[in-house]
Amino acid sequence: MPRVELNAKAPDFTLNDFNGKTISLADFTGQKNVLVVFNRGFF
Repeated sequence: MPRVELNAKAPDFTLNDFNGKTISLADFTGQKNVLVVFNRGFF
């Protein structure tokens, strides 16, 4: 898995939310903060 350096721009990615809707990091461009949580309990 590639590592992201401190203070580097996060790579764009796309995942499904808990409702199955596709969400991309690019959807939040321009917003100040984005919190991403990966819950392994769903796997």
